[in-house]
Amino acid sequence: MKLNNLVRAAIFAALAIGVGFSLLLIPNIELITVTIFISGLTLGSAWGMLIGGTAEIIFSSLNPLGSGLSFPPLFFSQVLSMIIIGAIGGWLRPIFYRPEFSFKTLLGLGFTGLFVTFIYDSFTTLSYPVSAGFESAQTLGIYISGIGFSLLHQISNAIVFIVGIPRVMKYLAVQS
Repeated sequence: MKLNNLVRAAIFAALAIGVGFSLLLIPNIELITVTIFISGLTLGSAWGMLIGGTAEIIFSSLNPLGSGLSFPPLFFSQVLSMIIIGAIGGWLRPIFYRPEFSFKTLLGLGFTGLFVTFIYDSFTTLSYPVSAGFESAQTLGIYISGIGFSLLHQISNAIVFIVGIPRVMKYLAVQS
């Protein structure tokens, strides 16, 4: 393990937690997902997974609006989602780890932001009905009832990915 990567991982995890708490009171706007995605993009899938899991465990456990520890299935789905998002960042490194982006690549970033947020929203929304043993019709009803909130979250993250990642990559991709 390179010490340089360990230090970068610690910085990314701390940044993800910090931006999570800084925007806690603004509904549907969050920067944890993009930070964890960028960590995977920068350091690779294994580091992205470690950062995603670690940052989400700390953020969700210490959330003053309600600790994820109070409902373990939700906590597990949050952590698992962020581990997956960190891995996806690493997998997409060949496409998005660059200092400049074309219009087509920006669209890809937007779709990626929408997709990874869809994963997070789906896992967290389904954590309750699945763990409570609801039937499939009830589970589907709960999932559908949350679509408005989830869609708003997904669209805002698509915009965050389009706006934020090129600005960060302009500096990080040149450094490597």
